[in-house]
Amino acid sequence: MPTITLPPKENALFKRILRCYEHKQYRNGLKFCKQILSNPKFSEHGETLAMKGLTLNCLGKKEEAYELVRRGLRNDLKSHVCWHVYGLLQRSDKKYDEAIKCYRNALKWDKDNLQILRDLSLLQIQMRDLEGYRETRYQLLQLRPAQRASWIGYAVAYHLLEDFEMAAKIVEEFRKTQQTSPDKVDYEYSELLLYQNQVLREAGLHKEALDHLNNYEKQICDKLAVEESRGELLLKLEKPQEASEVYRRLQERNPENWAYYQGLEKALKPGSLEARQKIYEASCIKFPKGLVPRRLPLNFLTGEKFRQSLDSYLRINFSKGCPPVFTTLKSLYNDKEKVTVIEELVVGYETCLKSCRMFSENDDGKEEPPTTLLWVQYFLAQHFDFVGQPRLALEFINAAIDSTPTLIELFLIKAKIYKHAGNIKEAARWMDEAQALDTADRFINSKCAKYMLKAGLIKEAEEMCSKFTREGTSAVDNLNEMQCMWFQTECALAYKAMNKYGEALKKCHEIERHFVEITDDQFDFHTYCMRKMTLRSYVDLLKLEDVLRQHPFYYKAARTAIQIYLTLHDKPLTDDNKESQADTENLTDKELKKLRNKQRRAQKKAQLEEEKKNAEKEKQLKNQKKKKEDDDEEIGGPREELIPDKLAKPENPLDEAVKFLIPLKNLVRKKVETHLLAFEIYFRKEKYLLMLQSIKRAVNIEPSNPWLHQCLVRFFKGVSESTDLAEAVRTVLTHEISRLFGESSPQSFNKNYLSQHSNSIPHRLAAAKMMVYLEPSSDKMACEIATALDESLAGRSIQICTEVLEALRDGQLGEGQQKAAEAYRAACHKIYPYSLAFMPPGYQDNSTIISSNGDLSAGEHDDIVNEM
Repeated sequence: MPTITLPPKENALFKRILRCYEHKQYRNGLKFCKQILSNPKFSEHGETLAMKGLTLNCLGKKEEAYELVRRGLRNDLKSHVCWHVYGLLQRSDKKYDEAIKCYRNALKWDKDNLQILRDLSLLQIQMRDLEGYRETRYQLLQLRPAQRASWIGYAVAYHLLEDFEMAAKIVEEFRKTQQTSPDKVDYEYSELLLYQNQVLREAGLHKEALDHLNNYEKQICDKLAVEESRGELLLKLEKPQEASEVYRRLQERNPENWAYYQGLEKALKPGSLEARQKIYEASCIKFPKGLVPRRLPLNFLTGEKFRQSLDSYLRINFSKGCPPVFTTLKSLYNDKEKVTVIEELVVGYETCLKSCRMFSENDDGKEEPPTTLLWVQYFLAQHFDFVGQPRLALEFINAAIDSTPTLIELFLIKAKIYKHAGNIKEAARWMDEAQALDTADRFINSKCAKYMLKAGLIKEAEEMCSKFTREGTSAVDNLNEMQCMWFQTECALAYKAMNKYGEALKKCHEIERHFVEITDDQFDFHTYCMRKMTLRSYVDLLKLEDVLRQHPFYYKAARTAIQIYLTLHDKPLTDDNKESQADTENLTDKELKKLRNKQRRAQKKAQLEEEKKNAEKEKQLKNQKKKKEDDDEEIGGPREELIPDKLAKPENPLDEAVKFLIPLKNLVRKKVETHLLAFEIYFRKEKYLLMLQSIKRAVNIEPSNPWLHQCLVRFFKGVSESTDLAEAVRTVLTHEISRLFGESSPQSFNKNYLSQHSNSIPHRLAAAKMMVYLEPSSDKMACEIATALDESLAGRSIQICTEVLEALRDGQLGEGQQKAAEAYRAACHKIYPYSLAFMPPGYQDNSTIISSNGDLSAGEHDDIVNEM
């Protein structure tokens, strides 16, 4: 159909439609569309139909919008406006690849259209089509050589393609066009210079970068960035004398920055420990109040020198009352000798401070204030907690609480001790005590909520968070809106532990949506950063977005979701009706009547709660509707609602798991757990080549991993027993198996693994499980291997002992192991007396009551534990 040219009157109306769209006056735009389309001559005018569709899309009427835009496009296939509008529609739906195709079609009919080229470049950088982005930016530079954004965009394209020298040349050509006075403070020009310097450094042109800094130093506003960059460049150019002067100047600016001391060390290149120590001694004289020059030598000093330096460091901190002193020393705990020295010194302080209020009896009569003893006990509680002695840790923290019952930090540490000792419910109770001392502290509020979630107290955690969330909305909705991912991660784990898989998956999918939103949010910065010249931050943002799903929040959510989907594949959830019908068949009439009454009451209660929820939702929807009507900027329709029941019954759980796995395989490939999760999925899908790929990658990372061993044995057995493999696949698998396992059978491979790692409990458990998997009759021997608790064995912890106990109860170490499980539980209880996992059967329920009421003191709780 040929393009219809509008007469002047209608053309003026069409221009007004475009202006209304640009100013977000969508309803006015629709009125003008109606005026044109109501004329029979122009009722099928393609560009007007397309603009009407685009306007309706902005008002949330997506289906109608697509219908109109497609109709407009059919009526005028040669119109760049119709193609551009179709691209904008696809872009609003995040279909960026389709939008790029539309923009390219639009450019066929108007190749020099600036707006289309700009929109295309934004999508290309969003999708990281860097070659295409460079071409588009070159076109824009040719069309608008006087515009700043044209030059900068072209330079950034080369920078991202790692052609640093070309990027530096383009920035330099552009810089020459900027007329600026050396005395004038111009932040945008300053950012341009710093960006140019960054490109030179990344290009490896260190001398040119240093000369550049020296030439333009006066015009750069960020003096700290200049000095730090100069220090790095001088080190790389091997000018130690000048570098040392730079780092000394930086130390004067901030004597507590570790990096400046490390830079000074690299510049001075001390040849011995004595020379290295002198660097820090000089800094201590220069900065008498500085803690970092006293702390850093502790990393490399040993013997008596270490003891003296540590003694000096600890005394200063304890006298001043520095709560984070243990955290700053935690990295030293990898060295057993240093741990012994720390313990001897601090226990000695505690004894002397109690008897004579001094650090040592040899001190010259200077008495310490009572708070010094408090901070020493605070440190010792953390120390003994860290080295796995919760009883001693509790003694010290209880003594500190008795002396100062209003110090919140003490309650935080007591909660942490109980958490590490395996009693999360008692930990949550003490964290609640801490929160009660300062209800206005958001950090403690969040910490308390986190502990409550770990203890499975989800409603209590939501109530705790509601103290700091927006009024008028539920805490959970507000936290989701604020992308509060620590809360959602802990919620997902809590629901998973309670076997509420639908609720857990909902939280995992919410976190996934946050990451999608964060990726989409970068779209606005492509133009903003060019305009504001924040180019260093912009490039950093793009690099961050490329590896965004490496973040621990995503990793935890993805891992949890994959584990749940694997469980749902192995044991799909059945309808409640069928289950209840099966349960009621064996009941008497009296018991059945009692059950029906109970179900009726529960149903009534659930109905009341549902009505209450619906009333709240209705109120929120009304507020949202009103907001939508008032706000003309509302774009797009509502997202698909996440319904827990629907999520818990997916059609194909393994396909859903793969969606979470793909980003991990791309970005978190250095973690062995990523490849083992991949194996678990492919094992269930019976994809042998993908299973092989996963275990080969895992073997390269951690060949002796216990979970990996189980995967290898299952893979070996699966291949040897499979009958329907293609000949080519079997050839590849046989070759790779002989390379991975040798010529042995799965049984002998498992036996060799056990003999190599017989001194480690996690490895013994893995071998024992596989022993039963391969030969169910070997359960007695497997049980003996897995349940060994000798002190000489490595890897003994609450977590691994809990896994052994669960394996006994679940039948992974053979059927009918109840007696062995009870005996193992009792043995573990003696080793870990505070852990809930090993408490006698009746204690679990009591601990819940104790935690919720908060009636028992710490001493009473300890007495109960001891009696058991």
